[in-house]
Amino acid sequence: MKELIQKLVEAWGPSGYEHHVRKLIQDEVAELADEITVDPLGNLICRVGQGGPKIMIAAHMDEIGLMATYIEKKTGYLRFTAIGGLLYTTLMGSRVKFEDGTVGVIGAPDMFGASRTTAPELDEFYIDVSDGNGNSLVQIGSPATFWRPLEERGTRLIAKSMDDRISCAIAIEAMRRLRKNKKKKLPNEVYFVFTVQEEVGIRGARPAAYAVDPDIAIALDVTGTGDLLKNEKMAVKLGGGAAIKVHDTGLVVPPAIRDWMVKRAEADGIPYQLELLNLGTTDAAGIQTARAGVPSGCISIPCRFVHTTSETVDSRDVEACVQLLLGLVGNTVKL
Repeated sequence: MKELIQKLVEAWGPSGYEHHVRKLIQDEVAELADEITVDPLGNLICRVGQGGPKIMIAAHMDEIGLMATYIEKKTGYLRFTAIGGLLYTTLMGSRVKFEDGTVGVIGAPDMFGASRTTAPELDEFYIDVSDGNGNSLVQIGSPATFWRPLEERGTRLIAKSMDDRISCAIAIEAMRRLRKNKKKKLPNEVYFVFTVQEEVGIRGARPAAYAVDPDIAIALDVTGTGDLLKNEKMAVKLGGGAAIKVHDTGLVVPPAIRDWMVKRAEADGIPYQLELLNLGTTDAAGIQTARAGVPSGCISIPCRFVHTTSETVDSRDVEACVQLLLGLVGNTVKL
């Protein structure tokens, strides 16, 4: 599974420009689904099984990024705007990659003065894409992602875009294992949906849910942890198992859905922890209001340093999330 994770986290795909990631995932799942479609917004919808309750699994393909908005005439430096929730304190010196492969470095004024201790406003940052020959390598309107390769430290996996490519990997791995066990008929009709534009307002999940019209939905996404120094107190830690969401700022999980997940984890001996998130939400927040409403929950992957180039997950938690997902979709739904 590590090879799959590496492919996904190192892929290029900011919100609204998920086509490279979608093609990568499409190639991975081509033989794993009974039906594959791409909707007008770009969501990749993969059906596995037929008949029984319809369960929608949503993992978003996009990642935070930025877009060049202006080229400074004298220097060639690029000004830019955010695609998704950038953390200004992490920008200085970060590398970004444009779709054509051009790598830039983010700078800020007075790097060893005021900017050393205080993050400037976004319009003060700039990107250096100079090649030493005076060429303008990037045009305005060009999107970029942050760039770092995957690193491994024991059971810890560190990369940009774990949010939310690690969930895409979990969904694909679940599809692989369902295919290996294809002699056992699924009691549910499962739609694995790889969504677009989550980071800019959950824009892909809503229309995908309208089309699928599921009976139940499960979002897969990362969540913060409470095991950092001077961090907000939170009962989720790295290595503690799959996180079963109770609520976040956009979703109050129906007790029946929460209990369904908890009972499944306990029945299968899967390590789990309960997640109560006070900042942020997931695709489930959009799915729950599709059509007449969809009971929705979320399996969350504990992740340190979210929205940085060093998002960190634990492979044991990842495996727990795969097992929980398989247990939920592979057994008759009882709410």
